[in-house]
Amino acid sequence: MQSSVEKLESIFQKVFKKTEMKITHTMLAGDIVGWDSLTNIVLILEIQKAFQIKFTANEVIHIKNVGDLIHLIEQKLLKAPTQPK
Repeated sequence: MQSSVEKLESIFQKVFKKTEMKITHTMLAGDIVGWDSLTNIVLILEIQKAFQIKFTANEVIHIKNVGDLIHLIEQKLLKAPTQPK
């Protein structure tokens, strides 16, 4: 089973079309060529879809780096109701 970071990294690779991309907690949007406002929207939508979570606009605005994003995802996953099998 993939960890949250591994799953997030695969989303980054898909969105930025860079299969060898490695993410770090300190990575900023400016560190990645092509990470602009439109790509940011696509990235957020892909993350919400993959993790089955929703971000508020306020939460997205306060994400400063990939570490903040990972922390927010993990918070959302802890609060998510468990799905019946």
